[in-house]
Amino acid sequence: MRENRPLVALTMGDVAGIGPEVIARAWGESPLRTLARPFVVGDAEILRRAVAWVGGTAEVVSIAEPETAEPSFHSIPCLDASDQRLDDVPVGRVDARAGRAAYDFLITAADLALAGRVDAITTLPLNKESLSAAGIAHPGHTEILADRCGVRDHAMMLYLGPRDELDEPGLGVIHATLHVALRRVFDLLTIESVREKIALADRSLRPLTRGRPPRVAVAGLNPHAGEHGLFGEEEGTILAPAVELARREGIDVTGPIAADTLFVRAIAGEFDAVVAMYHDQGHVALKTIGFDRAVNVTLGLPIIRTSVAHGTAFDIAGQGRAETTSLIEAVRVAARIVEGSRLIAEPSR
Repeated sequence: MRENRPLVALTMGDVAGIGPEVIARAWGESPLRTLARPFVVGDAEILRRAVAWVGGTAEVVSIAEPETAEPSFHSIPCLDASDQRLDDVPVGRVDARAGRAAYDFLITAADLALAGRVDAITTLPLNKESLSAAGIAHPGHTEILADRCGVRDHAMMLYLGPRDELDEPGLGVIHATLHVALRRVFDLLTIESVREKIALADRSLRPLTRGRPPRVAVAGLNPHAGEHGLFGEEEGTILAPAVELARREGIDVTGPIAADTLFVRAIAGEFDAVVAMYHDQGHVALKTIGFDRAVNVTLGLPIIRTSVAHGTAFDIAGQGRAETTSLIEAVRVAARIVEGSRLIAEPSR
């Protein structure tokens, strides 16, 4: 195994979903352990159950400190991080205890990263209904982490990495708005909010482009990017001014471009990042291209966080057949960001 592998905390997510099984199944696949030094933040007993469900043989070893984690094919280090009793949480159902525990796992991992005790965190899926049932006001990982880290300027990027280990950066989609009703999108978009997301894409992609200025494109909001006002005025009144402001700041940005043609160009390699206006505009495109390889990355945090792009999959939870590709890709991307950040910070290395 290569030296200086990043220490990555894997949060278990909602224990009623497939998160524990994904970790257990992925543990037997060497990329997970050659890319990084992973350990689990969750519940050791739930993880042991998941190992049995997938027919694994690794021993789950409880640890008290992340620094003592010694991951291997035969050993899964697990840091218990919740006082919730989880052994009787029903699989595949919304449960407040699972929601609270998923929150506890995430906060523990985030605090470790903020303290510099881990290099990155990679999260397994939580369930928004279970979070709500537990009295958690935030709708998902991104908002919880932004609050915990005390940041306002943040965004979720859906990222599709290259298929090999070349220095190609892949393609990231940053969302100007995220978990909001579609009817609210028009009210939330402003020149400044879009400019902020363009700037966030520019600086956040640099570890993945190894310092090269990313090529950013801005998607239109309306059909045909408004068709010069025929189908909407937001491109002219909000998006184009935001692009112009970003250009004045030295950012390599283009747009607004009609989304139906923009993604064809981006997939072909013309752009490194796309700023999408709302959740499904970006998600549908990238998940259609590479659902199993897609990874979520939270931008704007003082810590590195990646996540699988799938949900809790309650319908197959407990059956031991969850796919592992997204988790392995999420760890791969976390490791690339850590390594790219080190290169930027120490260019002479």
